[in-house]
Amino acid sequence: MAPHGPVTVLQPTPTGSLEAAASADLVPLAVVILTRDEEDNLPHALASVAGWASEVWVVDAGSTDRTVAIAAAAGARVASHAFEGYAAQRTWALRSLPFGTDWVLFLDADEAVTPELGAELRRVLASPPSGVSGFYVKRRFVFLGRWLRHGGYYPVWLLRVARHAVARCEERGVDEHLLVDGGTARLRSDLLHEDRRPLSRWIERHVRYAALAAGDLERGPAAGGVAARWRSDQPAERSRWWYDRVYRRIPLGARALVYFGYRYVLRGGFLDGREGFIYYVLQVLWYRALIDANILEARRARVQARRDPASPSPAARR
Repeated sequence: MAPHGPVTVLQPTPTGSLEAAASADLVPLAVVILTRDEEDNLPHALASVAGWASEVWVVDAGSTDRTVAIAAAAGARVASHAFEGYAAQRTWALRSLPFGTDWVLFLDADEAVTPELGAELRRVLASPPSGVSGFYVKRRFVFLGRWLRHGGYYPVWLLRVARHAVARCEERGVDEHLLVDGGTARLRSDLLHEDRRPLSRWIERHVRYAALAAGDLERGPAAGGVAARWRSDQPAERSRWWYDRVYRRIPLGARALVYFGYRYVLRGGFLDGREGFIYYVLQVLWYRALIDANILEARRARVQARRDPASPSPAARR
């Protein structure tokens, strides 16, 4: 697929820490970080790949804080692209950035590569296994300073390292997965997720996510996306099977309660202490109930529109 037009790149500051290492000591890997107003998180993500990743790209979607300045000062290459959706932003990066390596790592701004994962990437990418086009990593999720070890939240396997020439991103509003043509393998070390922004930003973000997730649920499985297979060695396919074949069939309203019981009780989320309790109530119960509320609102609006074609949609009223 051809690139989507020319890419304007802000060149890194010559003294940036990401440019300091000798080229012979760098891992042949391009790190891509998508940002918008991430000044609280970005320094930690950049520091985790400083000195060993051969390329670090920050794809910024119009930040109004110090995000771009932080990236440039650290030595990252900054490309600006208007935000059209999470999947579209990843696809744009894959097809438009002039990578100088075969391998790319997608890193969220609130994530960091642990030293163990960095060392493992150095070993593995020095001589990649034949037939492997992508690698899964384990996400270690930290909320309010506590590592959530239970509730099915560790390990969560994410395909984040891929040969960019054969990689693509499935078209979904949220919870999109990276896909590759070819085999995959798993890395042993952890990817750290810890959002350092205020909790109010987490809530604001999940209000947006809920509307996107409601749209995904109403549309059903996307063509060309992750297949729903229970008997699969691909974590994303097993997760999608549970989501499409089980979760979607639970009645609206009830499934948030069922999901909370599954995560907090059956999977032992209660062992994650008070921080875990807050997270499970917010993400597993409140967020899922909010998704269903968006679905109910959209369905009522469609019924109303059939009765009264002149009535505005929920989106138009916001």
